[in-house]
Amino acid sequence: MAINLEQFHQTFFEESFEGLDSMESGLLNLQAGGMDDDTINTIFRAAHSIKGGSGTFGFNDVAKFTHVLETLLNEMRDGRRAVTPEGVNLLLESVDCLREMLTAVRAKVPANQERVADMQARLETMLGSTATPSASVAVALVPSAIGAGWTIRFQPKIHLFTTGNDPLRIIRELSTLGELSVVADIAPLPEFDEMNPESSYIGWMLTLHGDVPLAAVNELFDWVRDDSDLEIAALAGVRSDAPERRENNDRRTSEERRVPTAAGEGSSIRVDISKVDALINMVGELVITQNILKQLGENFDISRLHKLKQGLSDLERNTREMQESVMRIRMLPISFAFNRVPRLVHDLSTKLGKKVELKMTGEGTELDKTVLERIVDPLIHLVRNSLDHGIETPDIRKAQGKPETGTITLSAFHKGGNIVIEIVDDGAGLNKGRILSKAIERGLVKSDEVLADERIYELIFLPGFSTAEVVSDVSGRGVGMDVVRKNVQFLGGTIEIASTPGKGSRFTVRLPLTLAIMEGQSAAVGNEFYIVPLISIIVSTQVKPGQVNVLAGKGEMFRFRDEVLPVLRLHELFGAQPRTRVLTEGLLMVVEGDGKRAGLFVDELLGQQQVVIKSLETNYQRVEGVSGATILGDGSVALILDIPGLIRIAHAKQAA
Repeated sequence: MAINLEQFHQTFFEESFEGLDSMESGLLNLQAGGMDDDTINTIFRAAHSIKGGSGTFGFNDVAKFTHVLETLLNEMRDGRRAVTPEGVNLLLESVDCLREMLTAVRAKVPANQERVADMQARLETMLGSTATPSASVAVALVPSAIGAGWTIRFQPKIHLFTTGNDPLRIIRELSTLGELSVVADIAPLPEFDEMNPESSYIGWMLTLHGDVPLAAVNELFDWVRDDSDLEIAALAGVRSDAPERRENNDRRTSEERRVPTAAGEGSSIRVDISKVDALINMVGELVITQNILKQLGENFDISRLHKLKQGLSDLERNTREMQESVMRIRMLPISFAFNRVPRLVHDLSTKLGKKVELKMTGEGTELDKTVLERIVDPLIHLVRNSLDHGIETPDIRKAQGKPETGTITLSAFHKGGNIVIEIVDDGAGLNKGRILSKAIERGLVKSDEVLADERIYELIFLPGFSTAEVVSDVSGRGVGMDVVRKNVQFLGGTIEIASTPGKGSRFTVRLPLTLAIMEGQSAAVGNEFYIVPLISIIVSTQVKPGQVNVLAGKGEMFRFRDEVLPVLRLHELFGAQPRTRVLTEGLLMVVEGDGKRAGLFVDELLGQQQVVIKSLETNYQRVEGVSGATILGDGSVALILDIPGLIRIAHAKQAA
């Protein structure tokens, strides 16, 4: 029965993209001077696995390209070629090209053949350049065969089949090069009852006659060189020639671009076995509780009421623990997002002529896979912004008494049920004067208006806002920061800025750990129910006479501690019929979002609960001030309030 290999494609692509990330990380370490055998071997093994897998699945263009890449890596690994910055940069570009090819294959669309051909030509040109040979690689320097042939001892290692390689396929290909005689070595075969059908035992002695270059023989066995014992020797009648060098006369102009591709794309995640074990245990507990309740239901009388209550309490506890176990399965380390930053810093700092050291902490901090996938682009843009606008050039830093090498610190940690991501640089900081003058020039701020530093910094999030003097492919088009804030707010998070002129800036992103479940406070307005995220609530209080005043051009304002906050009447915002319109007869919830505060007026508070978030946009449309909906225990629907959105509405009304 033929095996449908397409069922393994998804796993191959996931492992290949992980391998490319590993290669990129290793190459960046080489670039930074971290040359060691483990690093170069890791890079080589990743390329070797991609080549073998793509050949097995019939992705021949990918296999051919990776073979050239692997050959160059092999020369570096064996000490025949020095590791130079130019070579590492070329390999990094090759990784980008290979990522594009795999993305195209996965999407079943043609790859950019011109870019692939140009990249392969550059690799082959480097292969053709002079390399420093090592004494340990005599086989590669055996002269070409003219009119004779080769003897080959080929003994696959026992695990060969698990790599997806087929030795008979290699032997069949070898027979197409010339006259081939084959003698099998069956001595390693164990007794029949000890034989593992998934293990490779047999070896071969192969004799190939004919005018066959050594390069052609080597190319066939490159697939299995690390997974077998291989000896190649020349037959009599060999003429000494210099080793073959590949030439490429079809050099094309390279496209100076890199198409970003999220390696994490796909429909599956890898889960630690301990998390799966915990989930299985919870399912077992849930089944036991179900059986107890079932027996109670079959023979129930009022004397067993306390057992029913205990069973329901156990059901609630088991359900919550099972929910937490399931959510932990979806949690992934933020390193999946952080791993894209070193390459960005390397490429952009080189392009801008800046010296930058990247420091990363908290890579093991976990958050939901959905949040992780959507935070990557905002994170990349914030780092790019710090590098482009924040970090100065070495000569400017030196003149200011700073080290020539700037520092960007990327960190992540848990705090108060959220994940906090900080991007900190020691650059020039935000230029308040330039930001304010640009805002006045565009009519966003009145020339006589006095703004606090926080309000000035927030102007950079306005659509189309830019302080760059020159428009380039890196910055100056005013596209990006507004999208960053929208994406963060879409995730239910906030972004804050702190900056000190001449010392640097700090961007702080706060995100919920998951988008599926949240802790909320239920509030009633008339017959309508709303859920307020618990993390947004500062305090709930009853208004006393004299605490609320109406200010001209501001509306109702509530004095809270040392602040004066706008009052938001939910019944006015959502058209509900309240039980009372008198502030002293209801409750005021002081809430915070995007660094601003406001008071929400509701009839009463009903209690705290965990709610399952359902998307409103999927079933209806986006509503300003609402982040989603949930179904309550009685089957009714409650809206989940978007506190930053409501506060923006309040400030917009004040401005109007």
